[in-house]
Amino acid sequence: MRTLIAIALLLVATLAAAQPPDAATLQNVVVTSGEAVVRQAPDRAFVTVSVEARARSPRDAQRQNAEAMTAVQQRLAAARVAKESIRTLGYDLEQEFDFVQGRRIPREYVARNAIEVRVDEIARVGEILDVAVQGGATSIGGVRFDLQERDKAEREALRLAVVDARARAEAAVAGAGRAIDRIIRIEDAREAGVVPMARPMMTMKAAEAVQTPVEPGLVEIRARVTLTASMR
Repeated sequence: MRTLIAIALLLVATLAAAQPPDAATLQNVVVTSGEAVVRQAPDRAFVTVSVEARARSPRDAQRQNAEAMTAVQQRLAAARVAKESIRTLGYDLEQEFDFVQGRRIPREYVARNAIEVRVDEIARVGEILDVAVQGGATSIGGVRFDLQERDKAEREALRLAVVDARARAEAAVAGAGRAIDRIIRIEDAREAGVVPMARPMMTMKAAEAVQTPVEPGLVEIRARVTLTASMR
C-alpha cells in the first residue's frame, strides 16, 4: 500500500513539473537574441589540386592520370609537404560523348583525381600552388583559409554572443522598469563561420615561374544565441 501511495505521489509531482508555465510566469520572462563575430588572421590553408588525363581507352586514361598525380605528389614531397597533409578528395573515370544530329558519338575517356593539401604556413601558399602546377596539376580548385585553433575562436564568439544577448535583455527590462532576476535558458544557434576563399591567378614567364600572390584576409567566426531570463 505504501509503495502504491509513493508511486502515486511521484506521478503527481512529475505531472506538475511537466505543466506549461502559467500566464503569470510568462509575463515575467524576457527573450532576446545575441550575435557576435570574431575575426582573426588565418594560420592554415587548404589547397585543392586536380589532375586530368584523356585517352582512347579507360586503362590508358587511368594510367596517365596516376603518373601525373604521382609526379605532383613527388614535387610536393620535395617541397617539404608532409604526406599526412595530403588527402584524396575524389576520383572519377568516365567517357565523354558528342551529340550530333540526335546521335551520341563516343569520345575519349577522362580520368580526374583531386587532392587537398593542408598548408600550415600561410606564407608558403603561393609557393605550394606553383609547385603543384609545375608538377603537372591541370587545375587548382581554390584556396580555403582557416584557423588551427578554430574551436577556441568559436567559444570566444559564443561567449560574446551571450554577453550581447544579456545586454539586450537588461536594456529591454530596464525600459519596463524591471530588472533581470536569473537566466533560465541559453540556446546556441550554431551559426557556421565564414571562411574566405581565394582563387589565385597563375603567372608564368617562359621557363621562369613567378610565385603566385595570395592574400588570406581574415577568417570570420560567427555565433548566435537565444537567451531567456526571468524578471523581477
